[in-house]
Amino acid sequence: MVTKKFIYLNRRSSFGTVYAIESLEVVLIAAAFEQDVSLAFIDDGVYQIVEGQNADGIGMKNFSKTFHALGDYDINKLYVSAESLEERGLNVDDLMPLVYEDEDDDWAEKPSVKVISNVELSKIMSEQDVCLSF
Repeated sequence: MVTKKFIYLNRRSSFGTVYAIESLEVVLIAAAFEQDVSLAFIDDGVYQIVEGQNADGIGMKNFSKTFHALGDYDINKLYVSAESLEERGLNVDDLMPLVYEDEDDDWAEKPSVKVISNVELSKIMSEQDVCLSF
């Protein structure tokens, strides 16, 4: 099997559309087929991984806890736009603690989310075989 490098750009907030949940489902499917998966949160997509989301008042399912399963699928390349966080008055402390087990470090847990500039993200995107935007 040929492994392709996929990056998924999450640009929309968690609720109000199906884009966020559908992106997560597609990401998990690609990883299940052993593709090299990266996930980036930009624009309002940064809200998808904000800690303490509550969807009770809007009658939608809160799927945010599913992001904690990414490490189980060997998805540990998660990027967040520093500019998008700043524009929304957020910082890394506002994000969920998403971690993965690092086999090279005696199964130590390592943070998955890397806050990077849009310039760095553009470079990562240019190295991918497939770029999908949600």
